[in-house]
Amino acid sequence: MWRWREVAAAAATLAAGLWLFLLGGYILQGMGIVLAVSGAGWLVIAWRRLRFARAVAAPGLVEVDEGQIGYFGAGQGLGGYVALRDLTEIRLLRLRGVQYWRLKQTDGQAVLIPVAAAGAGALYDAFATLPGIDMGRLTAALDDGAAAQSLWKRSARLPLT
Repeated sequence: MWRWREVAAAAATLAAGLWLFLLGGYILQGMGIVLAVSGAGWLVIAWRRLRFARAVAAPGLVEVDEGQIGYFGAGQGLGGYVALRDLTEIRLLRLRGVQYWRLKQTDGQAVLIPVAAAGAGALYDAFATLPGIDMGRLTAALDDGAAAQSLWKRSARLPLT
């Protein structure tokens, strides 16, 4: 139930906007339209976030802080940090039935983050800031059964001269 809180709040905002619109009058109708459109937009984003987030079923913790993604893995040298500005590729892998985000950096190093790790839902907003990313495709890939998918690549950067 807790996972649905943002969707419920967005739906309530949409309903409040429609209610204000139906009360009538130029001022209330204008406020109602603005509130309803805002609620509808928020509802779309909340629905995508809901589909993106998974129940915690994997070890480790994901933290997104100031343009940097950190994964604190449980043992065996797992974990690391990736700055969003250094991110060159996002892949979704399925290894032994578990889905992982593979975040590759400009220096070739990669960090594997389980999709079901605690805090992995915060990756939605971090990924949304990347240029040219298709968040609908990214969300749909989570339900796809493919073993490996490349979901985003940074376009080549031109060197400064």
